[in-house]
Amino acid sequence: MKKIGIVGVGCISGIYLENITNRFQEIEVIGVCDLVRERAEAAVAKYHIPKLYEDMYELFADPDVDIVLNLTRPFQHHGVSKAALLAGKHVYSEKPLGASFEEGVELVRLAEERGLMIGGAPDTFLGAGIQTCRKLIDEGAIGEVVGATAFMTGHGPESWHPDPEFFYKFGGGPMLDMGPYYVTALVNLLGGVKRVGGMVSAPFSQRVMGCKEHFGELIDVEVPTSYYGVMEFQSGAVASLMTSFDIYGARLPIIEIYGSKGTLRVPDPNWFGGPVVLHTPEKGDEEIPLAFDYPENSRALGLAEMASALKAGRRPRAGWKQTLHVLEVLTGFERAVQNGGYLDMTTTYEREAPMTMGLAHGVLD
Repeated sequence: MKKIGIVGVGCISGIYLENITNRFQEIEVIGVCDLVRERAEAAVAKYHIPKLYEDMYELFADPDVDIVLNLTRPFQHHGVSKAALLAGKHVYSEKPLGASFEEGVELVRLAEERGLMIGGAPDTFLGAGIQTCRKLIDEGAIGEVVGATAFMTGHGPESWHPDPEFFYKFGGGPMLDMGPYYVTALVNLLGGVKRVGGMVSAPFSQRVMGCKEHFGELIDVEVPTSYYGVMEFQSGAVASLMTSFDIYGARLPIIEIYGSKGTLRVPDPNWFGGPVVLHTPEKGDEEIPLAFDYPENSRALGLAEMASALKAGRRPRAGWKQTLHVLEVLTGFERAVQNGGYLDMTTTYEREAPMTMGLAHGVLD
């Protein structure tokens, strides 16, 4: 069993702690730290965690920690993960891998030089919904894939998040915040991306916070809040992706994959389950039963899978080859705009094996 030390005990940490404690047999949390000590103290008390570290450096120095789980804010991912790697720890980070492609490249270089694993979220692609979609595509249910569309629309997290300012600063915006779910799903279904193009905008220079903690305070917007991207995959398929914090309401498909024999409606990649809908000329819409485990909120599934990969001496399914390629795509849309056209990817990507069917729940191959 691999021992996990957690840096950052904010909003997302609860579901990680719940699942690590009660679901996955490959991992256990042995200690936590947070800049707000009260958060760490509350987690220690609720989940009976043995150790409370004064800071992340004390955590990194603990020889009992096998993997550092980085749950800090996006602009902090690079600094925390880099320090953990320099201390000789494997790293699993919340998305994105870094706030820029250059940050991701540096982290991967450090991990490779030291023989360490680094990877991370999202792990929703390992769930029942997207794994079922992959099986259908691989079996030819929609024929040859020719294209795809994906949409993530809303009016930003400032109305509900207790500390939303970072969503509008370096490392934020809808593409780095929500885009990882969509791009990770797409590359797992369609393979690696060859080049990207896009346009971006930021129509509102300020946002008004609606959360009770900062009600009425203003946020100065420093990043694009709408992205309109196009991706050409190595297979020749072309997909469009729109992510926006500027839309009050829309009726758009979440992800659709278009093939020579039919269309596949992919479930929300922010979650692990369904529904999965196959449309063919012969049968029309048909909801397909989920063929894999983990339809429920299974965050930490990727972390547990990394622990299993360490034990088996293989690459993790949510390893750096995926997270770095996804980061290059995410940041590539805006860089393509700056280049005045399209941007060729410098990273390549090959899908890892699909999830293994028939294992006991909470056990990974």
